[in-house]
Amino acid sequence: MGKLVDDRNASAHPNGNIFYSEPSALDRKITEILRVVDEIQTHSKSVIEHCYQNFLLENNDADDREYADATDQIREVLIHQHYLSQKDIEICLGFDLASLADRPEIDNIRTLHEVLKSEYGSSDEHSAS
Repeated sequence: MGKLVDDRNASAHPNGNIFYSEPSALDRKITEILRVVDEIQTHSKSVIEHCYQNFLLENNDADDREYADATDQIREVLIHQHYLSQKDIEICLGFDLASLADRPEIDNIRTLHEVLKSEYGSSDEHSAS
């Protein structure tokens, strides 16, 4: 990742313009950046899943959370406080609730997860659910 920063410093002007002499060099750089982003996302998946599981366990009771409305709780406490990206949210959307199925509060957990799906899932995911 340090190499990407060094490359940026060598090719980017302070005004935001990026200079490459050949389009193929820019294509290679874009490919490299996307590869690094994908690698970061892959390594972050288990952390995001753990964070989401904790969110579900700690925020499923509307009487005990900061926002009674599940949509507000998800937006403010899950997404904004943890600075989740769309890719991070997609990991949360794919979270398998089976690991929490034996919890007494599973119905509330399912409800919270369904609100996440309805608010942040794609139309493809809506048709699959």
